[in-house]
Amino acid sequence: MEQSQYLRIGTTYYKIVKKPLASGDTIESLIPWSIECIKQDYGRDFITTIPKYDGFCLVPNHVSYQRKIDNFYNRYHPFGHEPKPGYPKQIIAFLNHVFGEHLEIGLDYFKILLLYPTQILPILCLISKERNTGKTTFLNFLKAVFGDNMTINSNEDFRSNFNAEWASKLIIGVDETFLDRKEDSERIKSLSTSRYYKVEAKGQDRQEIEFFGKFILCSNNEDNFIQIDSSEIRYWIRRLPSLEIDNRNLLSDLKAEISFFIHYLLERPFNTQPVTRMWFRPEQIATSALKHIKRFNRNRLESEMAQILLYISDSKDEVHEICFCLSDMQEWLQRKGFNNRDVTAIRKVLQNEWKLKPADNSNAYLQYRLSTDGSIYEYNQKGRFYNIPKKDILKHNNLDEIDDS
Repeated sequence: MEQSQYLRIGTTYYKIVKKPLASGDTIESLIPWSIECIKQDYGRDFITTIPKYDGFCLVPNHVSYQRKIDNFYNRYHPFGHEPKPGYPKQIIAFLNHVFGEHLEIGLDYFKILLLYPTQILPILCLISKERNTGKTTFLNFLKAVFGDNMTINSNEDFRSNFNAEWASKLIIGVDETFLDRKEDSERIKSLSTSRYYKVEAKGQDRQEIEFFGKFILCSNNEDNFIQIDSSEIRYWIRRLPSLEIDNRNLLSDLKAEISFFIHYLLERPFNTQPVTRMWFRPEQIATSALKHIKRFNRNRLESEMAQILLYISDSKDEVHEICFCLSDMQEWLQRKGFNNRDVTAIRKVLQNEWKLKPADNSNAYLQYRLSTDGSIYEYNQKGRFYNIPKKDILKHNNLDEIDDS
């Protein structure tokens, strides 16, 4: 039994254990251990041999890793690979499949993770409706490279209030992503550029830590796996085709070349230079898949707005036009259960797509409010309202106004 199997950090004793996983791998973790149990197992004198640290720290480093930093125990896990000369043929071919025309940017992405782990990076998303595209293999390959410093979560793991399992990781992968709620996308966007985050574990007080996590989302949904506003620049979305060759041993082949890959990355010069806080310029990582999702989200919002206005106009036989403010439309969307209620997105539909302009000044108008049972109530209100004729409401719903004459 080695002395390093036990540690005292602050005033608490821990045991270093390697927890077995279903995959056959193990994950190292610290478990609080009673001093009385240690005495019973090894005697009182053994306590004096246990290494002592003042507390925990979290300092990511893959090239010159240190477990002990100024008498603090570094919770970031050691990097498990030594670089070896050799060409990683299988890995480069696989990354070419994943990144396509962005291969050089993808290789820079890996090199940044290796050399500058605290650098903010875009939210990488791999999507495809097709089968056997390599999305999950990509996550598992990253896990093999970065070991315990990466985690692969479910949607529920990400949404949970208890985030201690993933908040300290370099890479946070989410497989089969479907985070369609507005709060999901806002949380990911915020975290992707945050330097600090509140960690919460069951039975423990929340504490603030430095945050350097990079998100990688994989999904079979190409349209709306997450809400992305039209002005958003933090997402790098790649649509993957099916793999040309069905290699059942692909992951094993990739793992066998990791040492070659690390050497290749260290020797390879950067193809890009840091020009934004997320290193890459938006136009460098722009893809047709990103444009498609933005367009889909915008079209869903526009369709929902048009249907709400049609519902109100159909409920009021004598109404030939509807007046409403931005806040009214927000509330209507909320009542209908639509998640995207972003004011900027609503304004863009009204002004850019429907060519409406708000009143110059705050004037009186008839406000409509929707109740939970679908009833519509009228109130006299004041505001800078938009005015839309019924014929335009029908047009935006792809309907022709019926002439009763």
